[in-house]
Amino acid sequence: MRRLMLLRHAKTEADAPSGSDQDRRLDERGVRDAADIGGWIAAHPPFPDAVKVSPAVRSVQTWDIVREKLKGTAPPEAEHVAELYGADPAVLLHVVHAAARADPQRLLLVGHNPGMHEAAFLLAGSGNTAARAALADNLPTSGLVVLDFDVADWRDVAFRSGRLELFVSPKLLQAGQRG
Repeated sequence: MRRLMLLRHAKTEADAPSGSDQDRRLDERGVRDAADIGGWIAAHPPFPDAVKVSPAVRSVQTWDIVREKLKGTAPPEAEHVAELYGADPAVLLHVVHAAARADPQRLLLVGHNPGMHEAAFLLAGSGNTAARAALADNLPTSGLVVLDFDVADWRDVAFRSGRLELFVSPKLLQAGQRG
């Protein structure tokens, strides 16, 4: 069994001072939302064994805040993976397959829409219908999707082969719900 967690970066400033999209930083709400999701992850083990993060500032900041919430649980070090910036579902699947080298049981990817949202739908062949409905229109900033795959090797993960276990976002947490 393998568990894949897809986390979209938290809310950001509209423009970076440098003018580069990759340099956009989290805004105040983004910092709060990343902490909320990090707290939720910390309260709901099992935790990821491996983390792959887009090198964009907003993704790195999101993971740093989440990792801080996992203190005391020996959170894994993140690997910055350039391919995750602007990745489409096929590239995201390639990153998942590449995880076979280290062979973690649970993998967390921190990245961007629209690829993360599209990948969540393409990977889920079955699972939680409430989560699927809540996720239907968008994977919001700080949104987390958890998929399980009945495989022994990450290279066997394929589109429509996952079971959507849950979808959670800061908005859903504030409403006392999760998908």
